Amino acid sequence: MVTHAQALPPFPRRMKAARDKLGISQMELGVRAGIDEFSASARINQYERGKHAPDFLTVRNLAKVLGVPTAYFYAEDDQLAELLMSFGCLKVADRKALLNFADSLAVDSRISKPRQN
Repeated sequence: MVTHAQALPPFPRRMKAARDKLGISQMELGVRAGIDEFSASARINQYERGKHAPDFLTVRNLAKVLGVPTAYFYAEDDQLAELLMSFGCLKVADRKALLNFADSLAVDSRISKPRQN
């Protein structure tokens, strides 16, 4: 059986999880992201329930407050979302090294697997 939380798109699920992990209220998140304090709690609640979706600038502000990459909210695959979180924590040199490693794995994968038509 699929729960309501599991049926939600990635954005509301991930935003609530990141907010809970940070341990802040909906009101605090909204205000820190630049939403008017009189509507902050209600707007964040609507975003977390999937009733409304914020514009991209608001998502960037929410991501900054929550300490997550903006792309984290949109990744359909949970493992990709985790990778984005890890990538966002890396220094520039480590990001380059990870990208080079990922490219080498992708090349190896393409070579070892016959192409399907």
